[in-house]
Amino acid sequence: MTYGIEFVPGNVNVKQVVNFCKLAESKDIDFAWITNHYNNRHCYAVLAAVAQATSTIKMGPGIMNSFTDTPAAMASFFCTLNEISDGRATLGIGPGDLSTLPKIAIQGEKPVARLEEAVMQIRKLCAGEQVNKSGLKFFDYDGAKLTGVTLPGKKGVPIYIGAQGPKVLELAGKVGDGALINASNPKDFHIAIPIIKKASDAAGKKTFDVGAYTAMSIDRSEKKARNAAKIVAAFIAAGSPPELLTRHGLDLNNVAKIKAALGKFDFKTVGELVGDKEIDAFTIAGTPEMVKAKCDDLTKAGVTQIIFGSPLGPDMTTSIRLLGKYVV
Repeated sequence: MTYGIEFVPGNVNVKQVVNFCKLAESKDIDFAWITNHYNNRHCYAVLAAVAQATSTIKMGPGIMNSFTDTPAAMASFFCTLNEISDGRATLGIGPGDLSTLPKIAIQGEKPVARLEEAVMQIRKLCAGEQVNKSGLKFFDYDGAKLTGVTLPGKKGVPIYIGAQGPKVLELAGKVGDGALINASNPKDFHIAIPIIKKASDAAGKKTFDVGAYTAMSIDRSEKKARNAAKIVAAFIAAGSPPELLTRHGLDLNNVAKIKAALGKFDFKTVGELVGDKEIDAFTIAGTPEMVKAKCDDLTKAGVTQIIFGSPLGPDMTTSIRLLGKYVV
């Protein structure tokens, strides 16, 4: 088992992210994943700062997509970050946030096919190949080659696919080295892992890193930890399809009320509507002992990397220290 931690450079600034990553590194956390949203501080610059301030923790965007960034740009970025970090770079890439892309005048058409082509071209470019036209639909490069970067060599580029739906999970197993799955409950991995395994076995892979991109909230006070997780659980529930809500035994009418309250920014009502079922379905929240037990359940389900994601807890510094002491 390895452990990662996620930071959103929107609610915390770059210097804070760097300091948190240094603290995470000192607690033997293996990966730092920096989220990528157009409305936040850019993950490229944040990751460069993290690379220069740390020495052992691996790092990468969690996650890029091939709508807002081209494969050539991502390949160049990876090689640059890998050089700055002395070989600690990883690359998280997914189909893109189909709810956000229209806001920046991008129509997210054929996301899975586009993602597959992007991964193919990134790997070729990072291997030092000149990529010539081959009839691809989205990224049919004509003589593209990285010439002014330090290539990663035989190690190549470790690519993690951000995946949830069956098509992307299958693609992750086929072309990825790992997957970053937005889920905190073993029930979701009981469905996801067999899809990945079937595809990775067909591709002849011996290893595959299954990452649980959790919504984490840890504190010595159970009440404080779970209260801090309520809003995150609300947003996840509101954006989940009915079959996922049913899988976790949630009341669809209550979730509809949560969604309506979120739409009105009525967070007081949201807090009253979100109960233990929503929190346990979509987050890992509680005391160190509770969090450790839930992480053990994920390990038993087949997860091989647990990523401690937002909100982390009522106080990030305290949360990282507790995770290092009781979970890692």
